[in-house]
Amino acid sequence: MSTRGVVTVMLGAAVLFSLSTHGGDTRARAAPARVAPLDNPDGLRPGLAPVRSAGDRGAAVRLIGKLRVRPMGSKAGYGRTRFGENWADTAKGVPYARNGCGTRDDLLARDGEDVRYRRGSECVVVSMRLRDPYTGRTVRWTKKRSDEIQVDHVVPLSYEWRMGASRWPLSKRKRIANDPLNLLPVYGDANEAKGGSGPASWLPPVRGVRCAYVVRFAQVALKYNLPVTRADKNVMLAQCR
Repeated sequence: MSTRGVVTVMLGAAVLFSLSTHGGDTRARAAPARVAPLDNPDGLRPGLAPVRSAGDRGAAVRLIGKLRVRPMGSKAGYGRTRFGENWADTAKGVPYARNGCGTRDDLLARDGEDVRYRRGSECVVVSMRLRDPYTGRTVRWTKKRSDEIQVDHVVPLSYEWRMGASRWPLSKRKRIANDPLNLLPVYGDANEAKGGSGPASWLPPVRGVRCAYVVRFAQVALKYNLPVTRADKNVMLAQCR
């Protein structure tokens, strides 16, 4: 069972947001503050804030420098089901797993503003507002237009497959597919434009978050010992130098 109810999330002495539940109709009282990826290593805090300081950009370059490189492999045999049921709550060893809510709803609740749940449910998000980190637009979303917000795999599943996940056990593929570090709710058109691309082929339209985006990409790849292509690593380094 989910244990949402009343939740307050704090950074230092500043309250970022609070939730209160009334018969399943739950609302975020204030906007969640987006966090730079170097300060969000487990992916539990919302959004994608720019990496601004020279020190942080240096740390970003060092992080990306740790990535292994190899050529892109074949996509043969790839399918979404190779990573388990879509947004399953059954992955082991990642945050939010087995909390009674689907992964997509967990991520919408993490990053959304004015989040409302289906009456009688502590899980199913039916409306919210999202400040899309990729395009900068604000999306007012309802479940009737579900594809307008999509949860992006920062390192796309097909990319993972081609870079070695085809040889992983299913349990590890389930983890990376449902790990909040690898997941960002974004404007649907941006996610579709990205597809299965690595950073050499696609970067967020908002230039200010490109270093943050590639840091998040690197964090996921390093956590799962996943290599990237030489072209992708070069582009990633260039975003933070």
